[in-house]
Amino acid sequence: MADDNARQGAEWWRGCVIYQVYPRSFQDTTGDGSGDLGGITSRLAHIASLGVDAVWLSPFFKSPMADMGYDVSDYRDVDPMFGTLADFDALIAEAHRLGLKIIIDQVLSHSSDKHEWFIESRTSRDNAKADWYVWADARPDGCAPNNWLSVFGGPSWEWDATRRQYYMHNFLAAQPDLNFHNLEVQDALLDTVRFWLDRGVDGFRLDTVNYYVHDRWLRGNPPLASSVAGTNTETNTYLYQEHLFDKTQPENLAFLRRFRALLDEYDDRAAVGEIGDEGRSLQTLAAYTSGGDKLQMSYTFDLLGSQFSAAHVRGCVEAFESAVVDGWVCWAFSNHDVVRHVSRWTRPDGDPDAVARFSILLLSCLRGSICLYQGEELGLEEAELAYEDLRDPVGIRFWPGVKGRDGCRTPMVWEAGADNAGFSTAKPWLPVPASHRARAVDVQNGEEQSVLSAYRSALALRRRHPALISGSIRFLDAEGDVLAFIRENGGERLLCVFNFAGEPVTWRVPADVGSVAATIAGAAVGDSEVSLPTLGCFLGQVG
Repeated sequence: MADDNARQGAEWWRGCVIYQVYPRSFQDTTGDGSGDLGGITSRLAHIASLGVDAVWLSPFFKSPMADMGYDVSDYRDVDPMFGTLADFDALIAEAHRLGLKIIIDQVLSHSSDKHEWFIESRTSRDNAKADWYVWADARPDGCAPNNWLSVFGGPSWEWDATRRQYYMHNFLAAQPDLNFHNLEVQDALLDTVRFWLDRGVDGFRLDTVNYYVHDRWLRGNPPLASSVAGTNTETNTYLYQEHLFDKTQPENLAFLRRFRALLDEYDDRAAVGEIGDEGRSLQTLAAYTSGGDKLQMSYTFDLLGSQFSAAHVRGCVEAFESAVVDGWVCWAFSNHDVVRHVSRWTRPDGDPDAVARFSILLLSCLRGSICLYQGEELGLEEAELAYEDLRDPVGIRFWPGVKGRDGCRTPMVWEAGADNAGFSTAKPWLPVPASHRARAVDVQNGEEQSVLSAYRSALALRRRHPALISGSIRFLDAEGDVLAFIRENGGERLLCVFNFAGEPVTWRVPADVGSVAATIAGAAVGDSEVSLPTLGCFLGQVG
């Protein structure tokens, strides 16, 4: 595992490496075609072998699965699909034995419409939980209270015939938004968080953390300038508005302080927030992680899109560094919500494996904590699925313009020659692509040139150099599609150079950087010059 000085203690999260597990697609041990907690426990040794510090588990709570577990009907129990609380306790014990921290998803912004709180809330306007969700009267013409839109399409309001009111949902109608202006709601949610802290979890990933609080007065969102001009080409109408009032409200900071105070009652616990705030994301991240009294770290979608260039990466990192004084970021290239980065970033005539190797070394050299998504260590590409195989409500609704998220959620591949690549003995809930089978863990284990070996090497390199974990970052000017920066901590100074271009380049080391004392990884260095092939990387110590 990682260096004790860098990873242990209250700030284990600073510079840590997290591995995200999507439980339904990791390992099935019950023969029902869906992954489960016992399967995760049985495969923790693989995760530990990568050299990561923590495992993030996507939701495994009781749920009708309208949004694959992000619609929780019981925050304090495991869905039978995944096992039992005893299975979860066994997973925690084995992870801790292997030196791994466990981070679990918390979906606090909304619940399932099958949650007992919502079932009671919708019965009348004067029951004990009548104000636990966001309810509003119709306008005189029967229309929704305002123009707010759902991320998953259409208005973010659903009419309830019993209460004769609308309720708000930022996502599916089956995911009603909780009312964070009600302190009883905050108290109840924090009690569910305490339940998992008492069971030994080390941290939380807070889903849609900037969506918790809405504008009390339900003011409408203005259109984006591009929408007014008729130049907006987004496929989702949600991105036609400037979301000033339906999320990212200032009152959210007070709840995050309450959340942090709860974490601080326990030793060495941490939280990472998911921030989806379009052009304001990095500024929101700064607000949510600064001051030492809210979240330890957050991530945004800035590096989870299609842009793949030196200028884009530099722009994102510098924007964070300039906006955040004492906060911390967690960078990722892939997760369960986006097309896998190997598919997003490989040119039509490119080599996906080269992109995978390049990306993990780049990610390992960035300042911040980093998060990997299951299967990326194998170089898995986005799966192409038929419409009839889809399970994601986003893909089902918007097909074929938007194919949804199932392509990055297909089962993990363990054994190339086994049924369903070793994931399950039954028909998997999503198909296993033939191209993935060829990249199974047993094929790549022990192969020096494999993507899996590249991941293990890059993460081992990160652990060996404190400058990469907690050091400062300073970018250097470079022509063309070359990214160059210095990572520095104590007496260690590392020069990192990455060639995003489609052809080889030669980059001259600036005189003020000093001489390259030793090459740690990547291309050769000549007289103050680094020669980089296409998607070439260089990491060296400088004097």
